Amino acid sequence: MQIVTDSGTDLSLTQEQLSSLNIHVVPLTVTLDEKSYKERVDIQPEAFYALLEASGNLPTTSQPSAGEFAELYKKIGATGEDILSIHMSSGLSGTFNSATAGAELVPEANITVIDTKTLSAAAGWQVEAAAKALKAGWPRDKVLALMKRIGVASDSLYTLKELKYLIHGGRISHMKGLIATALNIKPLIGVEKVNGTYDQHGQVRTFKGAVKGLVDLMTKQHEPGSALRVQVLHSFNPEGAAMLREIVDQQFNCTWLPVGPMSLVLGAHTGPSMVGVAYGALSEFEDIP
Repeated sequence: MQIVTDSGTDLSLTQEQLSSLNIHVVPLTVTLDEKSYKERVDIQPEAFYALLEASGNLPTTSQPSAGEFAELYKKIGATGEDILSIHMSSGLSGTFNSATAGAELVPEANITVIDTKTLSAAAGWQVEAAAKALKAGWPRDKVLALMKRIGVASDSLYTLKELKYLIHGGRISHMKGLIATALNIKPLIGVEKVNGTYDQHGQVRTFKGAVKGLVDLMTKQHEPGSALRVQVLHSFNPEGAAMLREIVDQQFNCTWLPVGPMSLVLGAHTGPSMVGVAYGALSEFEDIP
């Protein structure tokens, strides 16, 4: 069985590791100043955010088409292997729906399409766990159960300095966004697990206070000192990411994954200041091969 995913799942794997684990990443597209780029194919994060700052315009994004998925499914299906297609939340992107439509165009292949109900690192954790379990010879049902368990155990929290990108993308109420901008408020944002949409957990007046607020929310779920698996990502804010990592590290016994940039398509909807943390009880990950 081979795995298909999208670039919104933010896997922290090298190209060699992706190949070794039979993971195929279909890129999403970001458009700025009428020019479109497939993320991490046509453009890298640093170059995109430099263009965004220089432009002054707001970007748009689009998911892969059903045809793009179908083309890849046909290629993999021709080898005789089954396909597990794992995607960022349908509540935040049309990617899952495109993958489902693509699978319907390839009835000769055995394709299972999964909605992670989350995004970025937390979604990537499900993809990587599934790939490692499949490589170790786990049966399909056991792999799906592992993914579900990791999805329940994992959470994500985010904050950012400015709201104009979220307002433009329709990710938050326009009225709430305008009020928050006027008051210079920084939101504390999570991803709820029923529909996989953004959920506001509070708001703070300073970015430093918002970063601390994210960690305070973590302590409501996990006792300070708990053993956690943790990963900090950012759109284009390494200083904010370092601050968040330091405060998390002071509160918990952390097993860290690499800090890095999150998907351009996510950053296009949040702006360059976004920082986020994915976390879960370490015990829930210990049996991953």
